[in-house]
Amino acid sequence: MADLNTWTLVLLALFGLAGGIGITALGPGGVLPTIGLFALTGLAPAEVAGTAIVTHIATGALATAAYTRSGQLREPATRRTALILAGAAVVGTPLGVLVNTLVSKGAFGLVLGVFAALVAVLVWYRERRGGPGGDAHHPAAPWIAVLGFAVAAASGIVGIGGPMLTVPLLVAVGVPMLESLAAAQVQSVVIASVGTLGYVAHGAVDWRLAALVGIPEIAGVLIGWKIARALPTRTLKYALVAALLAVAPYLALHG
Repeated sequence: MADLNTWTLVLLALFGLAGGIGITALGPGGVLPTIGLFALTGLAPAEVAGTAIVTHIATGALATAAYTRSGQLREPATRRTALILAGAAVVGTPLGVLVNTLVSKGAFGLVLGVFAALVAVLVWYRERRGGPGGDAHHPAAPWIAVLGFAVAAASGIVGIGGPMLTVPLLVAVGVPMLESLAAAQVQSVVIASVGTLGYVAHGAVDWRLAALVGIPEIAGVLIGWKIARALPTRTLKYALVAALLAVAPYLALHG
């Protein structure tokens, strides 16, 4: 970190703050620390992923506490979805860490960018067809388990927060926005914890940069939680679509 100038350090902290806001307000905020570390430092891909995923332990735990306090995680259906996602993450995340050492990050970034764009279109389509009065429900347990495994593997590969993918997928199949955000935070804690162990074993974590990005990210989580409860659901959904479409080109071109 000694070779980074002051402005770069400030920018990294701002990426962390914005990422934290996005995590609890929209879902796809965890990718911002990854983008910042990739664009502004000389870290290798594994170090970018490892350093970024460390920051999501504290943010996921804080966000889980926040959504428990506001009641979403006290709902039986939401709690069930969260526990299934978390269980699947125990299996999926180590696979992602392993794949990180075998697959081109550029190739995976292309796939992930296209996937993010497709999810954005799906959420937009459902909102246009179903509107704010559409039926809300949680999908069957096997579907949630498959989703949780796939998201955890993807998160383990590039060090993104699970909510980036989990939230839009849950929203797209009918789970209410706030309940999707709440369930994804529980999953994020498991992804980050298991992923951190994997990347530490590979010596791929820069702890000083993790602190620089992670501390502002924690502050952002609280700000985002307040935003999520204050804005109308439709506004949040369209903001989610915009955020996914905004990050998709970066992931596809620079993944």
